[in-house]
Amino acid sequence: MKPGTGKVYLVGAGPGAPDLITVRAARLLARADIVFHDALVHPDTVALAVNAEKIAVGKRCGRHSTAQRFINKRLIDAAAKFAIVVRLKGGDPMLFGRAQEEIDALRDAGVAFEVVPGVTAALAASAELGVSLTRRGVSRSVTFVTPRTGDGEQARDWTQCVINADSAALYMAAGKAREIASRLIASGMRADTPVVVVENASLPTMTRTVLPLSQLEHAEEWSLRGPALILLGEVFRHAAAQPDSSMTVREALPEALSA
Repeated sequence: MKPGTGKVYLVGAGPGAPDLITVRAARLLARADIVFHDALVHPDTVALAVNAEKIAVGKRCGRHSTAQRFINKRLIDAAAKFAIVVRLKGGDPMLFGRAQEEIDALRDAGVAFEVVPGVTAALAASAELGVSLTRRGVSRSVTFVTPRTGDGEQARDWTQCVINADSAALYMAAGKAREIASRLIASGMRADTPVVVVENASLPTMTRTVLPLSQLEHAEEWSLRGPALILLGEVFRHAAAQPDSSMTVREALPEALSA
């Protein structure tokens, strides 16, 4: 291999369960020379890279993480040494995965790259709940948002995006549950809007809590350990009915949602 002729693959590892990774992603991992993986990627998924050097570059909210500019540089440097470089990201690389920053850095450096999609957490949670994010006569629009902003980023008004959609999935949001509930209700969203908080979507340790928007503020008291997603919308009004035995339902369906 000539120097600088390696290719970087931005690969989606899916929402958590190792068997939800795509066939293309699994084949790339099997062939990879080096893998830079996120903290939330399941160890069994990382283990698919049987012959690769594995480097953790985890980015967890509130914890020590690798600076993005350093990750960008490592990808560029690795492409000069290895034929197949995999950047393994939780969920889908192109949704809240900071993939664009890595793509821009690779382009500027003249490094070849390819994006391999993955299953994002909102779709996995919807599947586990047995509740479609879209439903004829109830939900014709879906929005994916995050209330979090990075250092130096200008805050955007995400509340209108949520209010204007029939269904919404809020990523990296459980730690801001109180603020989210307050802002949405103040902006005109009904206090009894159905909400489902899903932790560890697709994994055996998945939990779900169904509650009205007015009670969402309590999510900050639950000490969630895994990645959590907040789902909102009328399609979730009966989400707690007939819970699956493999799930942990944190509390019964509140009366506010059962009417």
